[in-house]
Amino acid sequence: MNTARPSDGASALAGAGMPEAAALPVTSPVSDLMIHRLQRALRERVRYRYVEPLVLREGESFRIQSPCCSRNVDPSGGLIDIALLTPGPAGATNDWSLSARDHAAGVWRACLSDAPLELLLDALCVDSERQFWP
Repeated sequence: MNTARPSDGASALAGAGMPEAAALPVTSPVSDLMIHRLQRALRERVRYRYVEPLVLREGESFRIQSPCCSRNVDPSGGLIDIALLTPGPAGATNDWSLSARDHAAGVWRACLSDAPLELLLDALCVDSERQFWP
């Protein structure tokens, strides 16, 4: 029996003009731990500490969404994509990539790659150049 389900927020993204995410298998204990780890790290961010970002599984990657507090991207303050964390090849535990969403172009822009996850999370949480939390 196939227990696949669409990723959380997929239908909301489709309604916002973004493609719907492909069906993903039910989360595994490993991905659940990673989502918890990312959520815990995001609680230490500098920008918009009063909102709760979402961490969504997207294939092998993790997409982070947050309400648009500045209203620069979404005047209604809706959920927007903030960052995409992508693991490197299998077995390369310190080989992650971090991308920021270019909302004007509707694409992900690579920011840091081939780095340990902790370094990428630090860059995401500090965000001194406001490339993730617009």
